[in-house]
Amino acid sequence: MNIKEILDQESDQKRFMLGNEAAVRGVLESGVSLAATYPGTPSSEIGDILFNIAKDANIYFEFSSNEKVAIEVAAAAACSGLRTFSFMKHVGVNVAADSLMTAAYMGVEGSMLILVADDPSTFSSQNEQDTRHFARQANIPLFEPSNPQEIKDYIQYAYEISDKFDIPVIIRTTTRVSHMRAVVETGEYNKNTKTHGEYENIGLHVPVPEIARKMHEELVGKIAEIRKVSNTSPLNQIIDNDANVGIITSGGAYNYVADIVNKYDLNVNILKLGFTHPYPEDLVREFLENNKEVLVVEEVDPIHEIETQAIAGKYHINTNIHGKRDGTLPEIFEYTPDIIINAFENLGLFEVLKREANTPTLIPLPNRPATLCAGCPHRASFYAARQAIDSLNLDVESIHPSDIGCYTLGIAPPYNMANFLMSMGASVGASCGFSKATENQPIISFIGDSTFFHAGIPPLINAVHNKMKFTLVILDNRITAMTGGQTNPGIPIDGMGDEAPAISIEDLVKSIGIEFVETINPLNVNEMIQIYKDALEYDGVSVIIAKYPCNLINKTEIRSRNYIIQVDQDECIHCNKCIDKLACPSITLVDDKISIDQTCIKCGVCIDVCPVSAIKKEEVNQ
Repeated sequence: MNIKEILDQESDQKRFMLGNEAAVRGVLESGVSLAATYPGTPSSEIGDILFNIAKDANIYFEFSSNEKVAIEVAAAAACSGLRTFSFMKHVGVNVAADSLMTAAYMGVEGSMLILVADDPSTFSSQNEQDTRHFARQANIPLFEPSNPQEIKDYIQYAYEISDKFDIPVIIRTTTRVSHMRAVVETGEYNKNTKTHGEYENIGLHVPVPEIARKMHEELVGKIAEIRKVSNTSPLNQIIDNDANVGIITSGGAYNYVADIVNKYDLNVNILKLGFTHPYPEDLVREFLENNKEVLVVEEVDPIHEIETQAIAGKYHINTNIHGKRDGTLPEIFEYTPDIIINAFENLGLFEVLKREANTPTLIPLPNRPATLCAGCPHRASFYAARQAIDSLNLDVESIHPSDIGCYTLGIAPPYNMANFLMSMGASVGASCGFSKATENQPIISFIGDSTFFHAGIPPLINAVHNKMKFTLVILDNRITAMTGGQTNPGIPIDGMGDEAPAISIEDLVKSIGIEFVETINPLNVNEMIQIYKDALEYDGVSVIIAKYPCNLINKTEIRSRNYIIQVDQDECIHCNKCIDKLACPSITLVDDKISIDQTCIKCGVCIDVCPVSAIKKEEVNQ
């Protein structure tokens, strides 16, 4: 679908939309004035679309420096009477949580929605955490759509709840729901006209203890009233088939249940939950009383299951409740239709379901480990670091805290340049810890430019103040690459696509008192190796800024390279250094012959790596 079609103002149109595209349409139809995010898969496409349409939609949009800032921007604007939108991936809520918890206390004068995309099975994340815990901890209403149409519709419903109760709300999607495509029927959309509000200090938005206690009391009262709404909400519905076996499910998990129930024509009742916090106690109680056996199907944690069991205990209902806690369903990873079938069969509630056997292929599939792109500047940085470390001939292991981004792939051999990772910015904080806890073990840590702005600056200040010793490599590839190429504060473009001041990483690093700061094009491998050696000898915090654009944004320059890189087979000594040490995917070894294939982007790093100059540039006649 053409992105601009999302701006189509005709209602009752049917579009084939990605879940994240439907989210943008829901935001437009809801009259949002301001949106803020830090990009994170599986929610990234929302920001990419808003970046392209914000001006046409008359919406202010920004890529904030991190999720906490995004929440603060949206909350302040909502307290000024605007309708605002913030979105992120599940681990982004960890960063935002400090302000998110207080935002619930303070409430909003306008309205505020936070969309959080969870990642069951950790396809692009470091954990499987469940955002529904945060909603309960913060006392924020939560909604769980199961398809793109529901994403769009739930967004409008969620804003109505936010308006009515002056409270932020959360929509929780998952990877499959965010990236599902389906037909979406659009509603009425009128271009936003409210670009500014007015802040009035009616609510005393300063939660000092005396005020915070009152805020908490009011919040608890709001949730009690909202619970009444969730019990009768059209987002929660019972599909009654006059059976005595029931399934309680929500979000993406509902799709697997519906597929199996429909495919095998199973006689079950289904309670489909869309408004899941506050949990609809009365509705669940009614469902339990009408079913002898109930299976709770949800991703990721057994949150609905625990609440359902609590309701059964509170009202002395003897229904047998199954789910993750009794082992009927797995506690980890996303679900599949087979997992749901196994659960049904293990409970013995139905006859064995006849499944079509999958015929295994006779052709063994090769392993496809994730790898850096051909010509990625990070590869050169890792290669140079490994050469510098190996040249020291140490008796101890080097330490390499890494961070969240493409460069996490430095964990793989032959680089082995990532052996400790926690969260955004933790490469720097962890380096501080290793600096104090170890002795004689060299520390080279890595962080990307966007991640540095996100969470790397405070721990670097800590390192200087507390006199640490390590080398930090800031991999400045001029973009937020892993999530698709979004801007960050180091780029001279803002979230509206306008020219903006680019923050100099070098000036910023020097301003906090770091004296060893070197900026280099990492493709100059031999020079890079020497800088690593100098940095490792420096007694203090040393910073290397490896600055070269990601291939995704450097295509024009790449296409202008009017040469090819080839291996002179007569001069090649088959040392295999380009294969074993550099490991560029464009260089292959077949029948004892090293060759460079058409995926090569002609970065030239392999020319420096070859010890006998057998790899050469060859000009191409134009």
